[in-house]
Amino acid sequence: MTDTKDDVKDSGPESGTQAPAARQAPEEVPRPRGLGPAGWLRWGWRQLTTMRTALILLFLVALGAVPGSILPQRGQAPEKVAAYLDEHRTLGPWLDRFSMFDVFAAPWFAAIYILLFVSLAGCVIPRAVKHYRSMRARPPAAPRNLARLPQSATFETDASPEDVLAEARKALRGRRFRVDVSSGAASAEKGYLGETGNLLFHLALLALLFALGIGNLFGYRGDVLLMEGRTFANSLNQYDQFTPGRAFDDGELAPFTVSLDDFKAEYETGGDKRGQATEFNAKIRYRETPDGGQKTHDLQINHPLKVGGAKVYLLGHGYAPTFTVRDAKGNVAFQDSVPFLEMEPRNLTSEGVIKAPDAEPDQLAFYAILWPTAMASEDGKQIVSAFPAPLRPVITITSFKGDIGLDSGSPQSVYKLEGIGTTLQPVKDGQKLLEPGETFQLPGGAGSVTFDGLKEYATLSVNHDPGRIPALVAAILAVLGVATSFMVRRRRVWVRAGAGEGGRTVVEVGGLTLGSPTSEFDDIVTALRGPEREPGPGEPDEPREPDGPATESKE
Repeated sequence: MTDTKDDVKDSGPESGTQAPAARQAPEEVPRPRGLGPAGWLRWGWRQLTTMRTALILLFLVALGAVPGSILPQRGQAPEKVAAYLDEHRTLGPWLDRFSMFDVFAAPWFAAIYILLFVSLAGCVIPRAVKHYRSMRARPPAAPRNLARLPQSATFETDASPEDVLAEARKALRGRRFRVDVSSGAASAEKGYLGETGNLLFHLALLALLFALGIGNLFGYRGDVLLMEGRTFANSLNQYDQFTPGRAFDDGELAPFTVSLDDFKAEYETGGDKRGQATEFNAKIRYRETPDGGQKTHDLQINHPLKVGGAKVYLLGHGYAPTFTVRDAKGNVAFQDSVPFLEMEPRNLTSEGVIKAPDAEPDQLAFYAILWPTAMASEDGKQIVSAFPAPLRPVITITSFKGDIGLDSGSPQSVYKLEGIGTTLQPVKDGQKLLEPGETFQLPGGAGSVTFDGLKEYATLSVNHDPGRIPALVAAILAVLGVATSFMVRRRRVWVRAGAGEGGRTVVEVGGLTLGSPTSEFDDIVTALRGPEREPGPGEPDEPREPDGPATESKE
């Protein structure tokens, strides 16, 4: 049979036949739509509020705190930061760019901290709501085959199914189960306290982070050196070092005062521990308000003073020799006690400087070293301190004259002399060893310096942390929550009663415990059996235990 032109025409679309597949245009397949802004936000929120993300952020917080513990921080020791930058000219500026000298105020640390807080809140709060609803819901219905549960038992009884279920309700409620009876079975459940403890731990951790944030925002910490016979007023200009919170207002400082009357330190006098401090005791007087009554307190290590919403801690102590400096005209240019900083902590060899800018015609300055208990070294070539207590205090003086540099307006450390060799020149033969009461007449009639005596000082730390008590409560709740979550396990028991052969009632009991099975199930079965009797035909002698290991339930 041959095709004609008409036949070809009739085979086109007009004839209702379909063109070959190769000639058909492919059908349009709908392209998948993107998540869109809202979808990406939902996805990001889900990722942020997972426990995995919270653990990663917690690790990053701990990792970010490492440089804050190793490197000096501007809030605590700005002079050490400056010294570090001076010693490390290449590495130091790079570390400073990443806020390594101000870690806990750095934007990246605050971002990690806030993300951790949000992650925990978004993870724990929905879990707490779901847990509350689960506690209020009815216990789950009995499975179809109780014999497949990790713990199960079957027995027969003459009691009716209604009586068996009533007895099961009574027995299970006596063991503090939540019980629901329906469809010929009793469902019981308890142990939600374990999950409550787990949630309590995480909520307490959330509260702890919040309390720490409140303390860092609205609290403050300051250090002050207080000499015997002096008074410290809680104002900003009285602090040697002050670190306020980000949202702290200087006007919130409580107007209390602290006076140091006497400081006593006791040391070991023999053995390998000779010279080791055994007790520090600072006898102080304080007023909570300027017109308030005066109170006394013995300030000791780990026994702070609570005043004005702050705690005053005793950090350490040192010596403050008293000097009288007279200039070339015989006028008193300086008379005061000067705190010395320890050079050798075991026996408290200390150093300090005395500045007399009012001396005429040349300003005077002195560098001094104090040995609390002076003695000659073993080779007899130098002086050393044999004991930290001031048994025989001796001071060596090195004298300078010229321009101290205080009039230039540039800030200076009270523990360091500036311009030695340039504006400040050493006095020839201006060195002298002094004991209390001795005077050194400077060569050339430049003046004199007298070592009048020795006082002690205490270094105090004033700490105001409004988040301290909430943080303590949160820490206690976290410990209780963890202990509860480990001690309490969720348990479920089902009892089904139905008619059996011979008019007897067949009772099936099944149990499921998170973790390994407990003996509580056996006690429940024994209570349901009633008085001891011979087991019926086909009835096991004891409740059956599973052959394999118990499996945990998954809800």
